[in-house]
Amino acid sequence: MKRLEGKVAIVTGAASGLGAADARLMAAEGAKVVLTDVNVELGGRVAAEIPGAIFLQHDVRDESQWKAVVAKTVETFGRLDVLVNNAGLVRFGTVEDTSLDEFRLHGAVMTEGTFLGCKHAIPAMARSGGGSIINISSVAAIKGLSPIVSYAAAKGAIVSMTRSVAAHCQEQSYHIRCNAVLPGAHDTPMTASAISSLDAASAGLEQVRHHGQGRPEDVANLVVFLASDESRHITGSQIVIDNGETSR
Repeated sequence: MKRLEGKVAIVTGAASGLGAADARLMAAEGAKVVLTDVNVELGGRVAAEIPGAIFLQHDVRDESQWKAVVAKTVETFGRLDVLVNNAGLVRFGTVEDTSLDEFRLHGAVMTEGTFLGCKHAIPAMARSGGGSIINISSVAAIKGLSPIVSYAAAKGAIVSMTRSVAAHCQEQSYHIRCNAVLPGAHDTPMTASAISSLDAASAGLEQVRHHGQGRPEDVANLVVFLASDESRHITGSQIVIDNGETSR
């Protein structure tokens, strides 16, 4: 039996990179997957390659769009079991270089987007009998990296939020687990674009220089485990996947 047979999942930021890898592997493990992204052309192409998947245009900053995505998922597949809050962006800047607008943009997409996803997925999951929320954070949440202050702040908030969401779901007996995944550098279009904008000696490239980059499938394997019943006793956790970068 496939590990996610009978489950329905939403993956945000699924047009490329980690989100696309998550969607592909979850579908291969039996899940019905709803891919969402602001990139309609690319997201639609990825969804078309996945049997049984659908794509929905979705700006995670917009609460009305979150309501519509959850409603369409339940209307199409009858339930919601898994949410992967993956949508994100990274723009470089130190605390002195970063504008307030840039800082707020990171928070709106990643912190507020994750909050809205949890808020509107939980009632649908509870009606389905439970589920798993997987919030994609970053090692930047736990390691000081001067060139990405706004990204690190947003990703750090996701880790703290994850614990609160997990506690709430337990207190309400919803049978919904919530965990955070903290990747280091992985070979994705977003990472490639970020790396190209940095000087080779930048502190932001430390992991790439010393620990290498993982593949998107490395994160997808962990996401599938957290989405499956194999991880039924894991909630409120932060799981690092960085080839040992933060252990030294």
